Amino acid sequence: MTKMNLLSKSLLLGVSAIALSVTVQAEIKIDTLTKKSRITAKIETSRTAWWEKARFGMFIHWGVYTIPAGDYGGKYIPGLGEWIMSDAKIPVATYKDYAQKFNPTEYNPEQWVQMAKTAGMKYIVITTKHHDGFALFDSKASDWNVVKSSPYGKDLIRPLADACRKYGMKLGFYYSQANDWGNKGGGIAHGGWDPAQKGSFDDYLDRVAIPQVKEILTNYGDVCELWWDVPTEMTKERAAKFLPLLSLQPHIITNDRLGGDVKGDLFTPEQYIPSTGIKGLWETCMTMNDTWGFKTNDHNWKTSTLLIRNLIETASKGGNYLLNVGPEATGKFPPEIVSRLEDIGRWMKINSESIYGSSASPFKVLPWGRATTKALPNGNTDIYLQVYNWPEDGKLVVPGLQNAIISAKLLAKGAALVTGKSDGNLFINVPKKALDLVSTVIKLTVKGSPEVTPYIQTQERNGTITLLPGLADFNIVAGGEAMRAEGGSDQNIGYWVDSKASATWQFIVKQPGTYNLETSVAAERDSKFKVTSGTESLSTEVPSTGGYTTYKKVSLGKFTFNKAGKNEISLTSDKASWNPVNIKTITITPAK
Repeated sequence: MTKMNLLSKSLLLGVSAIALSVTVQAEIKIDTLTKKSRITAKIETSRTAWWEKARFGMFIHWGVYTIPAGDYGGKYIPGLGEWIMSDAKIPVATYKDYAQKFNPTEYNPEQWVQMAKTAGMKYIVITTKHHDGFALFDSKASDWNVVKSSPYGKDLIRPLADACRKYGMKLGFYYSQANDWGNKGGGIAHGGWDPAQKGSFDDYLDRVAIPQVKEILTNYGDVCELWWDVPTEMTKERAAKFLPLLSLQPHIITNDRLGGDVKGDLFTPEQYIPSTGIKGLWETCMTMNDTWGFKTNDHNWKTSTLLIRNLIETASKGGNYLLNVGPEATGKFPPEIVSRLEDIGRWMKINSESIYGSSASPFKVLPWGRATTKALPNGNTDIYLQVYNWPEDGKLVVPGLQNAIISAKLLAKGAALVTGKSDGNLFINVPKKALDLVSTVIKLTVKGSPEVTPYIQTQERNGTITLLPGLADFNIVAGGEAMRAEGGSDQNIGYWVDSKASATWQFIVKQPGTYNLETSVAAERDSKFKVTSGTESLSTEVPSTGGYTTYKKVSLGKFTFNKAGKNEISLTSDKASWNPVNIKTITITPAK
């Protein structure tokens, strides 16, 4: 998998450019449609229709790196399991010796597919070849593969393809086209550390990469998705050599990582969920712990609750959730993975209707959870309310929804619920206790398409005002960088690499008075920014926290709100001494 520092400036620029170009490309297609291109557009829609309904898939990272499993020469190697060859600078010959121990005799592809299916996943994407260059299939283009270089001696992809067909699971392939540390010439794309890697990169592409892509697109039946990874050194001319191969699978979907300015069909956020979604098709990929490939000492497992809510979060933003599993060298899934897949499956068995075929939430934010929607053939809409925090008073308030309500019911039991209006907001009378502490789903059917008035935060009963990153309005100067909210339930303002960008919140103050402002900040270098409300302005100096993911709590000072009603707070840079920072929720509490 890719080694990504999502908050580094260089990558932020690249991701922003990709997202922008994908959006512009889509707009040009719509604005310049001719009769011929209208027909093409219909074909494109048909090709991606299954993917847009699926919403949930399994990513599988598996290979020789599961033998060292994070350990080289008796020393723990930090980083991703599948990157150990590069991180430890393991010589090619030494690394290839690991393949002699790669003998996954407990590999049961039918069991893998059944586990994915039971969890509610609709497709699988597996690493046919990762950056170490080891192919999990019988390749004629390189002997560095499971058939010729391991005692197992059999193709691992073919039985998985057969199992997917047997159980109605779609199968896609990951392929590392540019980074290849095991085949001569491929290592040059990442600098190389062993003379055995030296060679012509173009020769490697022609001799290994292009023939192997042809093999995986030819030998295993229908391929639903091709997941390129790391476009290092991939010029337009090099990328163009791969494109004719896609005709071998006319219905295939591709991602945006081939390189050479080839956008593909999907934008691929890695290890994060864009807080406001992305225009067009996108698929966020995430690990269950901290690594993609199996490591014996990585025990930082995400809870089943978090994984399910990540799926909900992704669907509520209009994307697909590609959840990774890293099998052991034997071919077995670690027990932590098995138990989490079972937990997800139990929730999906009851609530999958709110995920499959859903579209993004019409609400900018919901204080108690998330929402997904489905447009109905008669012009009405089903809104699925994903309730994380159950209301103690038995009334679930749905802020800003203006539509007439046709029906409301609990998705799990089908019990009808009574609705009403209060202070211009819809409320739903709900049972005293949630049916599911992860997310209880309420199905709301409304007249027409959702109409939602802008949500303005109101001061809580205890006097606190919580300014969430996802509720901010971002002011981006034309041509500037895309400052925006990132993350799921734990959001932050990131991508703030342009000093001219700013964020503004509106909120209702019920109790005038003096308030303390506090937030958490992450910064690589010392920085300074300002918070402004009315005529008051607070300037905050932030010493380096050690990185863009290392947050420290910061007091911003005090503001006095003299009048009840609507107020604003803006976040701007101090241009003279500002460096990029990431900022979490700003909390405003009454001063004692």
